[in-house]
Amino acid sequence: MPFYYPNKTNDFWRIMGLLFMGNRDALWNNEQGKFDLDAIRSLLNQEGIALWDTAMAVRRLKGNASDKYLEIVEPIFLEGLLDQYPTISQVITTGEKATSVIAHQAGIEVPNIGNPVDCCVGGHRFTLWRMPSSSRAYPLSLEKKAEMYKRVFA
Repeated sequence: MPFYYPNKTNDFWRIMGLLFMGNRDALWNNEQGKFDLDAIRSLLNQEGIALWDTAMAVRRLKGNASDKYLEIVEPIFLEGLLDQYPTISQVITTGEKATSVIAHQAGIEVPNIGNPVDCCVGGHRFTLWRMPSSSRAYPLSLEKKAEMYKRVFA
């Protein structure tokens, strides 16, 4: 899938299915054995949710998906993104590496998981939410992750 979180072992789309559709598999296409990109786009548009990377260029230092071995070569220019989309009021990150990029540009410490922090970058005010990783390697059940994410969308 040419989109975010395509790996079937990542729970991001299951979390979103639980939160917005009451079904962890609502965005999964059993026949194709992958997530349903059209259903995902429809949900995101309906809920006013946008996804973006916190790094524009990265270097994987090992042959795996772990952020521990990820070098950010070029971070997102957050001020420019907020200039382009000034109605953004919430920024949600799904791991420590992504959160550290946003926190650095906002001039704050990396917040604890689940604790929102008010931020300002280039005159744009927003709330930063550091959420637990949706990777199954993160030791928290899908249901508990969904409960944490639910606070953001309440």
